[in-house]
Amino acid sequence: MIFLIPRGRASIRLALLASLAGSPVMAQSLAAADANAAVEDQVSRSRAGETTTADDGEIIVSGERPIRESERAALLVQKNSDSLVSVLSADSVGRLPDQNIAQAVSRLPGVAVQRDQGQARYVNLRGSPLNWTTLSFDGINVISPEGRDARFDSIPSAIATQVIVRKAVTPDMTGETIAGNINVITRSAFDYKGLHVQARGGIGVVDLGQGQEYEGTAVISDRWQTGIGEIGAVLSGSYYQRTMATDNFETDWETVSRDLRPVGSSDIPDTLVDNGGLRRVWARETENKLYRLTRRNYSVSGRLEWAPDSDSKIFVTSIYSAFTDNELRSNYIFDLDDQEGRTPNLAAPCVDNALAPNTTGYADACVNSPFRGTVYGIDINSNLLAREFLQSVFINTIGGDHKTGNWTISWRGNYTRSKDDRSAPAQLNYDSPGFGTNGATATQRPTVFYNLTDPQQSFVELYRTLRAADGTLSRGDRVQNITDFALPLSRIRGLKAVDTTEAYTGRLDLTVETGLFGNTKFSFGGQYDNRTKAVDESLLDVNSGSTFNGQNIFTLAGVPTTPQAVSIPGDYLGKLPLGYNFPYFGKQQIIDIVRQVEPYATYAPNNANYYKVREEVISGYAMGVTKLDWGSIVYGARFEQVNNQASAFRASTPGGTPNTLTTINRSFTQVYPSLHVNWNPTDEMKLRLSFNTGAARPDYPVLRPNFTFNDVTQTVSGGNPDARPEKTRGVDLYWEYYPSRGGFLMLGAYYKDVRDVLFGATRQFGLDVLNFGGVNRDDYVFSTTLNGGTGKVYGVEGAFQMQLDNLLSEDHWWGGFGMQANASINRSEAITPAGDKVRFPGTSDLVLNVGPYYEKYGFSARVSYQYRSSWLDGLGEPGVGGNFFWAPDGELDVSARYAVTKNIEVYADLSNLLNGPGRRFVGNNARTIEREVFGRRYTAGLRVTY
Repeated sequence: MIFLIPRGRASIRLALLASLAGSPVMAQSLAAADANAAVEDQVSRSRAGETTTADDGEIIVSGERPIRESERAALLVQKNSDSLVSVLSADSVGRLPDQNIAQAVSRLPGVAVQRDQGQARYVNLRGSPLNWTTLSFDGINVISPEGRDARFDSIPSAIATQVIVRKAVTPDMTGETIAGNINVITRSAFDYKGLHVQARGGIGVVDLGQGQEYEGTAVISDRWQTGIGEIGAVLSGSYYQRTMATDNFETDWETVSRDLRPVGSSDIPDTLVDNGGLRRVWARETENKLYRLTRRNYSVSGRLEWAPDSDSKIFVTSIYSAFTDNELRSNYIFDLDDQEGRTPNLAAPCVDNALAPNTTGYADACVNSPFRGTVYGIDINSNLLAREFLQSVFINTIGGDHKTGNWTISWRGNYTRSKDDRSAPAQLNYDSPGFGTNGATATQRPTVFYNLTDPQQSFVELYRTLRAADGTLSRGDRVQNITDFALPLSRIRGLKAVDTTEAYTGRLDLTVETGLFGNTKFSFGGQYDNRTKAVDESLLDVNSGSTFNGQNIFTLAGVPTTPQAVSIPGDYLGKLPLGYNFPYFGKQQIIDIVRQVEPYATYAPNNANYYKVREEVISGYAMGVTKLDWGSIVYGARFEQVNNQASAFRASTPGGTPNTLTTINRSFTQVYPSLHVNWNPTDEMKLRLSFNTGAARPDYPVLRPNFTFNDVTQTVSGGNPDARPEKTRGVDLYWEYYPSRGGFLMLGAYYKDVRDVLFGATRQFGLDVLNFGGVNRDDYVFSTTLNGGTGKVYGVEGAFQMQLDNLLSEDHWWGGFGMQANASINRSEAITPAGDKVRFPGTSDLVLNVGPYYEKYGFSARVSYQYRSSWLDGLGEPGVGGNFFWAPDGELDVSARYAVTKNIEVYADLSNLLNGPGRRFVGNNARTIEREVFGRRYTAGLRVTY
């Protein structure tokens, strides 16, 4: 494992600098400081016995101490930055079982991740909502396939040579960055001295369901001196696959209007009440979603560069990265409130605690409690689903950097296409027969005993239903196999859905070096962005009553109508004590049923979900970087003009099909000033103070002008083209210490105040686009995303990195022990449109990373523990029992490496060793709404480098 840090021009060192800001401007501000710092770094490395120096002045990093070396490289860039950053080097990304960029950056201070199926997906930076953090590739902002909530699980970590997290916004960054920007830097041929080949491959197992993991990466790079300058080319690719199962249960909760029985103090331990303290919160339905998954990440990237001389470079790069999720879901829903309308609505205290005739016992406080009881003759909905998700990003950039005299000119052109393919080729629904008049056919349905008293375990038992002559229902014999109940086929669906975002970006930066104030660089630039997101859906939807030419489609197509017809052999792959047995279905079997009905039904455009949003951003900035004896000052402002055009279909009749295209145009202008002061009290110490501004624009679905209305209830629902950006002003104060012998200490505090906070809410509609047919609807109640009041996010964070060798004057084996740790304490507060005070979604009070390691003599091992406390997921609608929260999350990973030779390394990664659940709850920690467990993962492999 040998890589080079050339002292010349477009090397890995200048790549680090260029990457730091995601723009050439900040790279230029660091270049001069980097020259001296690199010499100091070379001396320090030589003393540690980690590097040698070639005749041409290149630092040759041996790779024998990859943790230590990558740490030094990252801290070098971080120290010499003129703004607040955290840096992750390529080796750091590869040292732990970090399959994607979200998991990789989660090791850095202030970064917390949200997971899906046990895989890191989204990033909350310093307690902020997801959409406040932007994503860049080589300095070009990229819109995620899902929109402004950047998804990082679609980006393999193998694609990156380093990742830069910028926490303080400077004028050369887009104004939509509030919490920070995560810039993924891809490989350059100039990162290496000449021909470079690297390959890595591994295989592993997932203990839940005995699934398998496969991973592989490959890189080939070279550079050539020609008569017209130096040319470099690099090609890389990666592939990752995981087959897995999950253990899942979910429960939906509600307050029930017919439950009028008084709540006594003795009821409270077992029947938690809502926030008002007057109503019980009942389990409306409980279910299991039993997944079989195959997930893949793969990428291909290439870069061609030409440096005609030491003052110019032109490059073209292309990156394709994809994430696929082939999902088979056996979903069994126990619809406890199926006959809610039969619930007794008496307000008097219970007398005999007996079940009333022709009722099921749901929400009846005389016979059941919200957490434990028996409900008679209710519905089972069996939902068998096959989904084939594909999220991809295709990024193409051409650019150049040119220096002439005191001027530097940098230009970029980019085209990016993001796709979110949400297609589900087959979905079959099987439902219990109807309840019948006064429960006449309830005996064909199950009786369900439920026990939800343990937030970590939902439990149900199934029984036959008995009916007395007076209509009173009771429990019969226990039933083990869920398919022993009548479950006729009720619906067949197929979905084709693709969201496509196309973005064009042009950027020009001019920088001039002056002697003003001693040493000042002034930068000026302009940028043009044109983004369009379009949603296209078509749905095949056939139910048991659908006809073709007057005949029942199920009968015409000859489809089997029992779940046994699509079942396949195989044992349950999970470990959850379900309380019943079920058969898995075959993917091809349910797809074949969809194909059987296709001749008699069509995939109809789903106009209700269609929208197209075009966003045009014209921006410019002016920035100065003044170097002083005691440090530096960065100052300036950015101007942005945003023009939006949004189109969607609306319904022209109440409850009708959306068929009238509506287009709305909106625009606004913002100016974002910022100031950053960096003071160096000593060569080893830095104090940073920054003042910055920004705005998080509403996501594209929010801007869509598709509306549905109801004249009876005088309501409208849909998007909100008038939603305003969330505007922020922030201040950061950080102390950083870089001991001369290596290591790092940091302590910082931050504060942001927010205006126009966005939340789901209701208001008066206030538009005339639905005023037709002689009806004025502009005063209807509108349910949508609205701007609320003010808010604030603030906190403190600290970090520590040290290896004992840094403190020792002589070499000892125990000098290989080291520690990397960081923690952040976050707080937030926001005012909803209704005036309520809540936390911002994504704010965990505590985020903690602890990573002890040992590295010496070619061997390294590291333990990584991550923890984040609970956080708000979203606001609850009235009647669901409160707001939605994620429970605390703890993860433990272990990795080990051994360099067999300087070119060959073996490794092992042990992931998710705690096998903790992903759990959400509503209102109160006792009311679990979702809990999933994913299993431990064990992987081993080989890496070869030449």
